[in-house]
Amino acid sequence: MSLLDTHLDFVEALRSAGLSVSLAEGLDAIAALERVSWHDRETVRAAYAATLVKRHPQRVTFDAVFDVYYPRLVGEGVRAAAGDGASAAAEPSASPVRDTGADLARFRDALAEALEAGEGEALQDLAAEAVGRFGAMPGRGPGLSSWSAYTALQRVAPAELLDLLVRGLLAQGLDAERAQQVAGRRVGDFTRLVEGDARRRIAEEKGAAHVVRSTVRPTIDRLDFLAARRSDLEEMRREVYPLARRLAARLAKEQHARRRGPLDVRRTVRASIATGGVPLTTHHRPRRPHRTDLVVLCDVSGSVASFAQFTLLLVYALREAFGGVRAFTFVDDVVEVSDRFRPGADVVEVMEGLAASIAQASMWGRTNYGRALTRFAEEHGDAVGPRTSLLVLGDARSNHSSLALPVLGDLVDRSRHAWWLNPEHPRHWGTGDSAADRYGELLPMLECRNLAQLGEFVHGIL
Repeated sequence: MSLLDTHLDFVEALRSAGLSVSLAEGLDAIAALERVSWHDRETVRAAYAATLVKRHPQRVTFDAVFDVYYPRLVGEGVRAAAGDGASAAAEPSASPVRDTGADLARFRDALAEALEAGEGEALQDLAAEAVGRFGAMPGRGPGLSSWSAYTALQRVAPAELLDLLVRGLLAQGLDAERAQQVAGRRVGDFTRLVEGDARRRIAEEKGAAHVVRSTVRPTIDRLDFLAARRSDLEEMRREVYPLARRLAARLAKEQHARRRGPLDVRRTVRASIATGGVPLTTHHRPRRPHRTDLVVLCDVSGSVASFAQFTLLLVYALREAFGGVRAFTFVDDVVEVSDRFRPGADVVEVMEGLAASIAQASMWGRTNYGRALTRFAEEHGDAVGPRTSLLVLGDARSNHSSLALPVLGDLVDRSRHAWWLNPEHPRHWGTGDSAADRYGELLPMLECRNLAQLGEFVHGIL
């Protein structure tokens, strides 16, 4: 495969992972690569990143894809060709190497020294050796193999070296808190190096495109809410306000372009009399701004809670674009959380308040859409009217309980607009205890599985 083919496949893989790379940006990358040295891999990485990566959260995904298409080494690298027994011990087609306890102890000692010294090159070599020694697994057919970062990490157990590493950093003069932070970061970096080397080895056997599709996590704005880990959720929270700023700037630009109202024929004709209609200057009626009120009804049960919180936070960040915002959370009972949207509130306080409302929104501990909708109509029905947009957030899974379809239908009829955002993939709607198909007959049921889809929806309703 030529360098051009690799470049084209690399750019296409970035697009599939969620990075928006245009044809012009791909050409910019080629122009930048013509002016740098290909002998330094990190220089090539920097040239690609400078031309293709637009936002910092995309960098993690970019680095993972880059490491697959432009690996640091091939196979076992130079040491295997030189006859290094340790590195050559695990050929791709061989079964896992059964190292003795003494061999494992020596490897862990070397790893502890490299972690304490913070030697990046040494840690990369040790990560490759860890996968080669402890991560080899039989493949799904004769002569085939596979590689597992999990198996290698279980055997090496770098987290068990954390206390030893902290003591070494304390001896170097770091305070206890700083030592814990540095130790945790270095162990995490080594873990990611092991995962990257396993991906690199699998890509050599099954192709880089296969590895990117199956193992590389998408950019944070395209990561499913329901598949996010704790660290992902924290990064998503940091991304909400930049997303809100981008939406606000986009809306302001579009509103500026549309600020003229419809043509005022009477004023235009009268003004043209003075010049006999030459030249004709058009006059327009002033546009009458209309800001709708928004009522948000959120299912906050289980993993759906994070999706509801992100939606509420985005609405909170754009609250000035609405005439008024009222928000309600529920599991089987309804609690109003509109007071969390007061001007000047701190985002941390908002998150704490939303978390507290989750505990208050349940009487029986099981999601019950029918009960929640009925309680909302009885206690807060006046919140929905002809100037109101109704937004329901949830997966529509009601544990086979009552659905209160007539109640929701009445709320939809009374509202100006109504939508339902569902964080599940459409292929799961109507399966098991999901009533998404039945609720979808009353109001538009829209897929909203990540921040990108959420941002596009909020932009559309504004």
